[in-house]
Amino acid sequence: MFRILLLVLMGLLACGQSLAAEAELPAVVMDEVVVTATRQEEELSAVPANITVVTGDEIARSPAQSIPELLRNVPGVLVNDIAGNGRTYTVDLRGFGETASLNTLVLVDGRRINQADLSGVDWTLIPKDRVARIEIVRGGRGSVLYGDNASGGVINIITKKGTRELTGSGNLFVGSYETLQGNALATGSIKDLSIAVNANYRDSDGYRDNSDTLAKDAGLSLGYEISDRLFLRFDGGYHKDDTSMPGGLYKSDLDNGLSRKATMSPDDYADTKDWYLQGGLQYYLTDDSYLDLGFSKRNRKAKFYYFSTYGNYAGDTEIKTEAFSPQLVLQKPLFGYGTKILLGFDYEKNKEDIRNESSYSVASYDMRRKSYGYFTHAEVSVTEALAVSGGARKDRAEFDFKSDDEGSSDSKNLNESLYTLGVNYRFKQGSSAYASYAKSFRYPVIDEFFNFYYNTVNDTLTAQTSDDFEAGLRLQLDSGLAVNINLFRVVTKDEIFYNPTTFANENLDGDSIRQGVELSASKNIYDILLSGSYTYRNTDIDGGQYDGNDLPNVPEHQFTVGVQKTFYERIQVGLDGTYVGKRRFISDFDNSLGYQDDYFNLSGKIAYLLKSGSAYIAVNNILNKEYEEYGVDYGAEYLYPSPKINFLAGVDFRF
Repeated sequence: MFRILLLVLMGLLACGQSLAAEAELPAVVMDEVVVTATRQEEELSAVPANITVVTGDEIARSPAQSIPELLRNVPGVLVNDIAGNGRTYTVDLRGFGETASLNTLVLVDGRRINQADLSGVDWTLIPKDRVARIEIVRGGRGSVLYGDNASGGVINIITKKGTRELTGSGNLFVGSYETLQGNALATGSIKDLSIAVNANYRDSDGYRDNSDTLAKDAGLSLGYEISDRLFLRFDGGYHKDDTSMPGGLYKSDLDNGLSRKATMSPDDYADTKDWYLQGGLQYYLTDDSYLDLGFSKRNRKAKFYYFSTYGNYAGDTEIKTEAFSPQLVLQKPLFGYGTKILLGFDYEKNKEDIRNESSYSVASYDMRRKSYGYFTHAEVSVTEALAVSGGARKDRAEFDFKSDDEGSSDSKNLNESLYTLGVNYRFKQGSSAYASYAKSFRYPVIDEFFNFYYNTVNDTLTAQTSDDFEAGLRLQLDSGLAVNINLFRVVTKDEIFYNPTTFANENLDGDSIRQGVELSASKNIYDILLSGSYTYRNTDIDGGQYDGNDLPNVPEHQFTVGVQKTFYERIQVGLDGTYVGKRRFISDFDNSLGYQDDYFNLSGKIAYLLKSGSAYIAVNNILNKEYEEYGVDYGAEYLYPSPKINFLAGVDFRF
């Protein structure tokens, strides 16, 4: 496989050099700087991975009102709004399908927000107006640097920080389904102390019956420059929401005239309270080398009720998380070569209290996990154009399960060793060819060991591992055309999945194989910014009970299109379209139901630029199509209808 990737790399490099030679207009292309790929600042063209950066300008122009909606038009990213109310999303990198939420690591300013339980990522924690930029790194190389949950890739949400001058911004909009949302952000500084404060409020009835949501958020960021070498930082946030869950509808009932807005689960809900604190210091040993000490603490409480024909359960959980992540960055010549070395340690402690009442019994459990990760990563510049990189990680997780009712206890330890290797060749400013290999992993989250139907613990689960190969080409031509090409193959062993037959989480007895191509391009023509992407994925299971079957909820074909234009310097018009091809239903590992229908969703926004802000109207599902982003094998086709055409109007302001 490495030989094949090397041949592909050489072919892509030859193609890139040929295209670069054909560039017509001389221009200086500034190379984007990213931090997520190496946990330190790095020019994008120097990283051997497929990376997308969503800039602040792109965020401001987008009709999206949440981070998952912003990610819909990112090449190779599949977004599902399950309930259609903007509250519960899955975001998938590299075709992990129904387990995407547990295989996509999400960071906020480098701090993981994936919970150590099945709740995964709460995307409402960070309002859109607080986001400065988003970095998306596809593939498993992030596992060496960040540990668990990064098999599909890493999404790092970088928030706005305090500014020297006092500034403020906000957003207020109203929309369909009695939706009202307001955001406010203020930044400034007092001598060497920088401050950023934000607040967010959202109230919506949702598209369907029993899909209302009420959410409130507040956040604070502080930075203090003690000297020109020592910096302190502190962040905190609070989130609360009360959300009703409409559940799915059988396709047969919809075909017989049942309203798409109806619900068969009028009492289902999920309410959460969540707060976090994060801090640290950065001390520069030299201008390029520094010591970073980071810590965080988080507490999340959730209450929920779920009804189904197979049984219902009501849960009350609380999960507490503490983490400590010191790292040392050294940049200095070694044996005559420019070298960057990262040494680090990650420690995380999780404690989850579960109180669950199901149709079968009532139980209380104390579930705990401690994880330790030691890692190193190095990049060596062999020449000005050629760089090689590699890293390794040793990781361990210790689980303890205790039944408060029975007084019984159990424990389990898991260990993984990870590696990554990469080569990158930059043949012009902003353009490069690369190839890489990474071994990634995912531990079971705490309550994957717990069965909410039977109130029992399954301690036979083990970790899944993946071998990730990729090769790609990035081109920034002088004519303004930007092109990205990426080939990937991911082979996963012991993949953790939910078996609907046994109502339990298990390890798949065959290998999961994901491979494909990710293409994207953009160009400004007559002041019209055109962008588009196409992703092809081939996924199947090799060996075991489901040998030869497709993986659920992974479309083979997906493409995006985008058009942005400014008229008369004040009127901005944008259109974003996403096509998602047919895919297997969630939990349909035996491929017995056929395919869920494909769909094309088009959204748009028109904004009038004011002196200190803008007024805008956005339209979602412009074509007013009936479609479903999410469908489940529930003994038959069980669909979660997506909203038809809907509108919102609002104002952005700043001072």
